[in-house]
Amino acid sequence: MQKAVVFDIGRVLFHWELGALFSKLIADREELDWFLAHVVTEEWHFEHDRGRALADMVPERIAQFPQYESHIRAYAERFNETIPGPVQGSHEIVERLAAAGVPLYCLTNFGDEFFAAFRPTQPVFDHFIDIIVSGTEKVAKPDPRIYEIVEERSGRRGDALFFTDDNPANIAAAKARGWDAHLFTDAASLEAQLKAAGLL
Repeated sequence: MQKAVVFDIGRVLFHWELGALFSKLIADREELDWFLAHVVTEEWHFEHDRGRALADMVPERIAQFPQYESHIRAYAERFNETIPGPVQGSHEIVERLAAAGVPLYCLTNFGDEFFAAFRPTQPVFDHFIDIIVSGTEKVAKPDPRIYEIVEERSGRRGDALFFTDDNPANIAAAKARGWDAHLFTDAASLEAQLKAAGLL
């Protein structure tokens, strides 16, 4: 069976920074740092990645931090602004793999509602056979179940899946299932890993 390549999205295909949005709304650097550490945090955001609805999360957070109501609503309404652009070189690698006929998949920790708004803005996703989104599946990396879902949907297991992700825990979980998994640091190192695997 032809080996498939599975891409993470955040910080592999696209930069992701909550501060990219909130630096537009909070001018003071100390206040911004405090806000990102206590109000709209990556840990809180991860609840949406795991499948929790914004309709539950947002009112609850506003009740905790009423002085930041407009900012918390901006998180829900302007999430695409936390994604400032593509990771340099990654989309070119996707294009080359697609041109070579390599089967492509995404496995991403991404909120269902946020991905529904982001996906149509990015034609690079047209190259992927399937995109497994944690918020849709209501299970997130590094839970073994989401890797099992990729195996089921792709019809591949273990060494038939080349995986790139920026999070060491997610790579370790993939390796535990026998995947050919590689930590993403930049496009140049990914290119070298793909060449070593005979995929580029």
